[in-house]
Amino acid sequence: MVLLPKKLTLAAAALLTATLFAGCASTSETGGADAAATPQVTIGIGGQTLLTYLPTTLAEQLGYYEEEGLDVDLQDLQGGSKALTALLGGSVNVVSGYYEHTIQMQAKNQSITSFVQMGKSPAIALVVAPGSTEEITSLEDLMGKSVGVTAPGSSTHTMLRFLLEEAGLNPDGVSVVAMGAGSSAVAAMESGGVVAGVMLEPDVSVLAERTGAETVSLADLRSPEGVEEHYDTDMWPSSSFYSESDWLAENPETAQKLANVLTKTLAYIAEHSGAEIAAEMPETFSGGDLERYAALIEELKPQLTEDGRNSEAGAEAVLDTQRIANPEVGDAEIDLKATYTNEFVGGN
Repeated sequence: MVLLPKKLTLAAAALLTATLFAGCASTSETGGADAAATPQVTIGIGGQTLLTYLPTTLAEQLGYYEEEGLDVDLQDLQGGSKALTALLGGSVNVVSGYYEHTIQMQAKNQSITSFVQMGKSPAIALVVAPGSTEEITSLEDLMGKSVGVTAPGSSTHTMLRFLLEEAGLNPDGVSVVAMGAGSSAVAAMESGGVVAGVMLEPDVSVLAERTGAETVSLADLRSPEGVEEHYDTDMWPSSSFYSESDWLAENPETAQKLANVLTKTLAYIAEHSGAEIAAEMPETFSGGDLERYAALIEELKPQLTEDGRNSEAGAEAVLDTQRIANPEVGDAEIDLKATYTNEFVGGN
């Protein structure tokens, strides 16, 4: 409450009151301007410890979000489908997830757009569980068995369906088990809860180290060479930043800042050794073996784009996977040009 002297004239009182309220409004508007100058962005990650999403966390460790004037909250959601659900539910603004989700959503009449491309291979391997190597020697042996993926509907699940379809097998002939990523995935493979699992690094290498046995892969798409075995291109766009198309249209400056952060991070990765990058990452990400982690990062580098750009041939390869593996996409009319943009990373 504002107390005015009894002898103050009505005119003076009005002037004083107006001045006080103007001061309050000015303070409020300044606070709003300051808030607007530092956009707050929540990014959902489809498994933060997975190497395919390393640039997202490395950027935070290097202080690049802050340098661009962004207040970023990274949320580990342990699976691409969970991250997508969070985006559609409004609890995150941007997803660090696989590009293929933009195609899946367009088939459902929802517009999602990828605006920075990090990965250029699926970074996925279909690995036989250590206790099942004698029983499982081919894709056919998976029929009627339990196979692990990070989460139902995730990129690992889609790739499993694609590999089975490609081999002429019914993808519904396996029982899919959600095993997450990181320690939970490794534990599922060790325990025998699944006979095989679609895994990413560093989980594949951690599993090998824990069991003391070389991993057996039924399919390996962790490199451009592996991609070429299944597609007519060496690029299969994987990890990316994507968001709802309306959010991009309403927040172009924030999207540009995020693109600047990732392209700067990708350049840093290209210019530094695996050991230098590993030293910048959270200590827990190495699983207690920094040397192995550094080696895996070195192997990861050729799987990342250098400029954040997607390609038409790569997008077509992902669409081919979806048409084969995802009944919801099937023969649906898809406008690939609406699923990604290179405008924030230097042209279309």
